[in-house]
Amino acid sequence: MISKFIRAAVLATTLLGSTAVGLADDQKPTVVLVHGAFADTSSWDKVDALLAAKGYKIISFANPLRGVASDSAYATQLVDQIAGPVVLVGHSYGGEVISNVQPKTANVKALVYVAAFSPDIGESAASLSGRFPGGTLGEALAKPVALADGEQDLYIDQSKFHDQFAKDVPEEQARLMAIGQRPITAAALGEPAKHALWKSIPSWHIYGSADRNITADAMKFMAERAKSRDTVEVEGASHVVMISNPAKVADLIEEAAEAK
Repeated sequence: MISKFIRAAVLATTLLGSTAVGLADDQKPTVVLVHGAFADTSSWDKVDALLAAKGYKIISFANPLRGVASDSAYATQLVDQIAGPVVLVGHSYGGEVISNVQPKTANVKALVYVAAFSPDIGESAASLSGRFPGGTLGEALAKPVALADGEQDLYIDQSKFHDQFAKDVPEEQARLMAIGQRPITAAALGEPAKHALWKSIPSWHIYGSADRNITADAMKFMAERAKSRDTVEVEGASHVVMISNPAKVADLIEEAAEAK
């Protein structure tokens, strides 16, 4: 029953993404946006609007945030039902998900990492964060929520959310984001990657110099390692660079989408 529901949900999401933008240009690739931890699909709203205005077909993927292997397998089901070329865009932990997508039929032409992890095989969010100290996420987490299976859900303490996650957005907006944040399992942050799609697909990278979740040094290293086609560091931007600087993020996605 659950698997049937998932298949139906994926198909419905695919169809919705293909028709939601009435003026979509069939010659353009479909852009699949994958949010990260402590966020949801609304984190892409400003980028969605800018890309839609230019005729891009867009699907904002509801990332389960349960584990790298399961989340990327779920994303793969969606991606494989999209006709034509695809640009995968990941924010934060969503970068791990797009790195581990293993399309069987889809034509993934580009990867865009937005303040995101792009792990190599065997690396995790936790191991990369430990390699490049300076992030303060651990200090900002609320008491974990114990789950029935022995796992834990992690949230950012709402009183610390603005400073930690979204310092460059208005305080009231950050307050609402904190209330609506979606948790990630502790295991997901420690789960090692089994694939590194950036080794075979060209990538683009953008991040903020003032990111407190993933340090700029870490993201610069990952971009250089992936031989990024274009890397943009936004001065003073927080972890939610797609919210505070949507035009810069949309421009980089368009650059990736149009690259030959």
